[in-house]
Amino acid sequence: MPTKRTEVAAAALDGKIYVVGGFEKPTLGTMLNFSITPSVEMYDPVTDRWTSKAPLPVGLHHVGIGVVDRRLYVIGGYTKSGLSVWNPVATVYAYDPATDRWTERASMPTARGALSVTEHEGKLYAIGGYDRKANSSAVEVYEPARNVWTTGASLPTPRDHLAAATVAGKVYAIGGRIDGDYSRNLAVVERYDPPTDRWTRVSNLPTARSGITTAVAEGVIYVMGGEGSGGTFNQNEAYDPVRDRWQGMAPLPTARHGLGSAVVQGRIYLISGGPVPGGSFSDLNEVFIPPGSNVKAD
Repeated sequence: MPTKRTEVAAAALDGKIYVVGGFEKPTLGTMLNFSITPSVEMYDPVTDRWTSKAPLPVGLHHVGIGVVDRRLYVIGGYTKSGLSVWNPVATVYAYDPATDRWTERASMPTARGALSVTEHEGKLYAIGGYDRKANSSAVEVYEPARNVWTTGASLPTPRDHLAAATVAGKVYAIGGRIDGDYSRNLAVVERYDPPTDRWTRVSNLPTARSGITTAVAEGVIYVMGGEGSGGTFNQNEAYDPVRDRWQGMAPLPTARHGLGSAVVQGRIYLISGGPVPGGSFSDLNEVFIPPGSNVKAD
């Protein structure tokens, strides 16, 4: 990446990867904003090049991110307020790559950061998080086509710094921590069925962790990275929803937390994130090729 960051969000759109917000490595120029950045940088896997895009309307970190109908949506997160960098917000910003412009949409009902967002049938599910007082069990569903929010059944295990993914019509909430404390990491995995509006407990993540990222390739969920009281994680664990089983995969070359991930043409790109717990930064862009993929290593 052009900039060293952490606590970013990333998503793939039209074959490009967008990395949004987070904290930049502190400099004299970034200290006034407590190093919170509105920066948006786009990576083109074909040319292996980065391009700066229109920044977020406001600097944000620990946001949720999703894509619907060729637009990128950034939901919730934290921004600065006074001398704090942990002011939870409910804002929703939509990015149109055709015009390189951001617009504000209907706010999420519950302000929170360190949540996770996943897409299902044209809707974005905003799950869990932390409002700096308590964990949220909120499952709030945004429909961009109508610009409206509805509410789903509460997350059974409220938590933050979790990951979410959708496979075969089911939504999964994976890992996370209690009240922002990475010494209280969880291995809990819960599955949500949108038609019945019900949650079910499934097999635990083998390694309890938070500050993780997740990606889906060929119907398999990959959970990577994270942080805990003992350091950062290089674990890459794959979940098969059909068999309800986990399997260890090739670890990350660089252990880190607060990273983003996105899938383009069968490759999982793991971008940015902190190599040690807390405020650390990187410009890393490492690629994982899942087993069974038709993609050949360079």
